[in-house]
Amino acid sequence: MDRIDQLRIFIRVAQSGSFTLAADQLELPRPTVSLTIQQLEAHLGVRLFNRTTRQVSLTQDGESLVERAIALVADAEELEQQFHSRSGTLTGRVRVDMPSRIARRLVAPALPVFFAEHPGIEVELGSSDRVIDLIHEGIDLALRVGPPPPSSLVVRPIGHLRLVNCASPAYLARQGIPRTPADLTRHQAVKYASPSNGRVEPWEWVEAGELRSVPMGGPVSVNNAETYIACCLAGLGLIQIPAFDVAEHLSSGELVEVLSQWQAPPMPVQLVYPHRRHLSRRVQAFSNWVTQLLAPCCA
Repeated sequence: MDRIDQLRIFIRVAQSGSFTLAADQLELPRPTVSLTIQQLEAHLGVRLFNRTTRQVSLTQDGESLVERAIALVADAEELEQQFHSRSGTLTGRVRVDMPSRIARRLVAPALPVFFAEHPGIEVELGSSDRVIDLIHEGIDLALRVGPPPPSSLVVRPIGHLRLVNCASPAYLARQGIPRTPADLTRHQAVKYASPSNGRVEPWEWVEAGELRSVPMGGPVSVNNAETYIACCLAGLGLIQIPAFDVAEHLSSGELVEVLSQWQAPPMPVQLVYPHRRHLSRRVQAFSNWVTQLLAPCCA
């Protein structure tokens, strides 16, 4: 194993804080990861990690090495890709995370186009509605919806998702059609609880340029977009949802848009990366592709 490969393993252990997790992410036996770190420490003549039965943390020497190691590995990958790019081929794996509905409805169906353009790239596509730790999980980039929280991550804005208000015909037949926000006091909503903190989001709309909100009652709370839509289809209440998510249901009449003049603010969409000096060419290629793919939905 050459020195660059040793540094790749060192970086993954440092980022994940676990020999076992690093081995799983790299698809290597755990003893190989452990032995590689021992060999790197022997070569450098320093101890890079403090090891206990419960956790692994960087020593002061390890802290000094990790940023330089990231830069060295990125430079090596960039050099390799300069030669691969002469034949038009990028190689390697890209680990991505994004919301489940965007992954299933938009990205996964279009992946054959990406692989036709970049047959040497392998994509590991994770999807969930929770915000994960990119560094701990070893993720190259993530697609996130909503205001980005303060962090050291690099943020690349893509655009905004338009939100619509809707309900099922059965619900509207039973409860009536809300004509203005004042009517919301007589209605119920499917409540969406944040997967990260459990907070139930209020009903929001923009009126005269100002953001307004009201808490809504309802019989059910969910923390998943699929379930959110399913409950609305079942007639359990109103929902606020990105337009692309329910376009087919609105076209078929399974759902009906309401309060179209009082929509919630559009939700920002961005790609986020671990804070690093370089992005590999394969990560850049996927980033550019997914940005173009989502452009029609993120006006």
